Amino acid sequence: MIEIIPAIDIIEGKCVRLTQGDYQRKQEYGDPLEMAMMFEDHGIKRIHLVDLDGAREKRVVNYRVLEQIATRTGLVIDVGGGLRSDDDVRVMFESGAHMITGGSIAVKDRPVFMGWLKRYGPGKIILGADFREEKIAVSGWYEETSLDLMDFLTEYSKLGIEKAICTDIARDGMLEGPSLEVYIRIKKEQGTLYLIASGGISDMKDIEKLDKSGIDGVIVGKAIYEKKISLKTLEVYVLLNG
Repeated sequence: MIEIIPAIDIIEGKCVRLTQGDYQRKQEYGDPLEMAMMFEDHGIKRIHLVDLDGAREKRVVNYRVLEQIATRTGLVIDVGGGLRSDDDVRVMFESGAHMITGGSIAVKDRPVFMGWLKRYGPGKIILGADFREEKIAVSGWYEETSLDLMDFLTEYSKLGIEKAICTDIARDGMLEGPSLEVYIRIKKEQGTLYLIASGGISDMKDIEKLDKSGIDGVIVGKAIYEKKISLKTLEVYVLLNG
């Protein structure tokens, strides 16, 4: 069964959602800790926590929020946003992260990213592959590269990466459905890669399609916050299909 992973994105200590990664198109949804506790109450086991301040400032910022959630819940937490140095990663793990996601650093400073992979192991280091029209984007999605998505995943799979979060920026926050064909192609080409799809989830049908297509995990954000998918529905789906 597909792993359902709600997203908690943080700006200035508050839970927010952006549209297509645009900081000017921001909606606030309250306290991250309260949201995390509510997810746990509905049977969710894991969340994807993104430090959007960190992504913009290129350093860890909201580690205290992570610390609160890790202390007050039993959720498995993977964290991304602003991870640029060994100290950033150390702070996140010491604050309670179970896994970290590196995207920009994997493009801009491979030796540092590979150092994390070697130090912590592939179970704790996730590759962040954010893309627009199948080209990798970095630095909070402000900077597009000429790197091909498939080539990027192939290269890092050969280097030992076992998990990747692939976010279609054009669909993120749009509630228009995921890039199903892209994810199916990734699974076909990278069969052993634990693939987490992100961007565009609009309803339970989207999750069911990804599940039936063999995608390993899915990050769900705006669809939950805008009540297109209820937590009760997610809870029942996990119970029936787990």
